[in-house]
Amino acid sequence: MPQRLVLASASPRRLQLLRQIGLDPDAVVAADVDETPQSRETPRLLAVRLAEAKAARGRDLHPTAYVVGADTVVAVGRRILPKAEGEADGRACLGLLSGRAHRVLTGVAVAAPDGRVASRLVESRVRFKRLSGSEMDAYLQSGDGVGKAGGYAIQGLAGAFVTGLQGSYSGVVGLPLYETMNLLGGLGFRRP
Repeated sequence: MPQRLVLASASPRRLQLLRQIGLDPDAVVAADVDETPQSRETPRLLAVRLAEAKAARGRDLHPTAYVVGADTVVAVGRRILPKAEGEADGRACLGLLSGRAHRVLTGVAVAAPDGRVASRLVESRVRFKRLSGSEMDAYLQSGDGVGKAGGYAIQGLAGAFVTGLQGSYSGVVGLPLYETMNLLGGLGFRRP
């Protein structure tokens, strides 16, 4: 019986990243889960919990498939930055990120057809240049950061703000490819 692969994410970036390494999921499902941090939950724990919850939701819908779930959290210290839903959120995020380093934590989880689940956390450090008011205004007007963790997308216009990156570029975009392939392989998934 051929193996099936499901991406439990509506993110076009995650789908594009999987396709970049030759994996075209048999299905893509929006694994809507409550992303509200729990009381005293650290950014690291939040990223892994949400990735596992998304993989579990996808497995509920596709129990015979390998299901990949992921979630990205942007943090300054223990402070979790929101997904920017509008200009005020975006401006607040960019103000915090301007001229400093922050962490991008991406949890990835794979649920196998036999019920096993494996997950990893990938932590990257990203440093932004000091942003001028006009740079922030132009970025916010572009809409590029709307709906993105921390209010920016490194693969978009905000790439011009990055002065340093330590870690996984694909993890910052939303799906750490090396770790994803290792999790899939460890649970028995074979590339087509």
